[in-house]
Amino acid sequence: MTNLLPAVTTAAREAGARLLELYSPGARPPGRDDMFIAGHRNEDAAGPPLRAALASVRPEARWVEDDDEARPLPDDGEWWAVDAVEGNVNHVHGLPEWCVSITLLRGFEPVLTVVHQPVGDHTWTAVRGGGAFLDGHRLRASAKTALNAAITVTGQAEAAQTGTYHRLGDSITAMLAEALMVKATVPSTFPMLLVAGGQNDVFWQFAPVLPGVAAGALLIGEAGGVVTRVDGRPWRPGDPDILATAPGLHRAAVDVLS
Repeated sequence: MTNLLPAVTTAAREAGARLLELYSPGARPPGRDDMFIAGHRNEDAAGPPLRAALASVRPEARWVEDDDEARPLPDDGEWWAVDAVEGNVNHVHGLPEWCVSITLLRGFEPVLTVVHQPVGDHTWTAVRGGGAFLDGHRLRASAKTALNAAITVTGQAEAAQTGTYHRLGDSITAMLAEALMVKATVPSTFPMLLVAGGQNDVFWQFAPVLPGVAAGALLIGEAGGVVTRVDGRPWRPGDPDILATAPGLHRAAVDVLS
């Protein structure tokens, strides 16, 4: 897998450069239609060239499509889980928290990931068994062991996920009683990157979109963190929820959330 990193990193950086040309810190779309027009423009600029580049790197790998995200993947072969504009809503509002997220899965496991944030020129990489890195520097999950010192984050429910709204609200209420800080945000990738780097301590999400959590799951695991279902069972791509924590906080987070 390590031999794939240079080509995948180049693909991510090239897609990021296309998006950076379209990015303005002063962007303020006046309405919903304007947001969607800008978002589709971004996807059209970055998505097809990125897909072509990755297909040339691993032509036999299949692609996680929208209808694959809510079910476990077949336990064979390789799959690309890609978001060419992760955090698109931030891009079109002039915020810096957007990126190109690429993860290669083999069966049920993420095995390689590259996340490139063009604003600031930062790149996260991980290969299963090889550690997690930010701009070449090794990442370590937090050493905290008490939730009352923990920064915890959940991913906001996607549009039309009405069945998760009450569960999300209940989980935030439960965590507010135990943690130092509780946040809800999008996209999922950035709080998970911070768990891998030790700045955040706990992340959970109900009904996650696979390209939004696959990269973070590998990076957190390789940084020494713990990734499971919310109830503590093993997590696999396509599962209906995810919990990622510093190692010393996992049991407490499971107890609060389940």
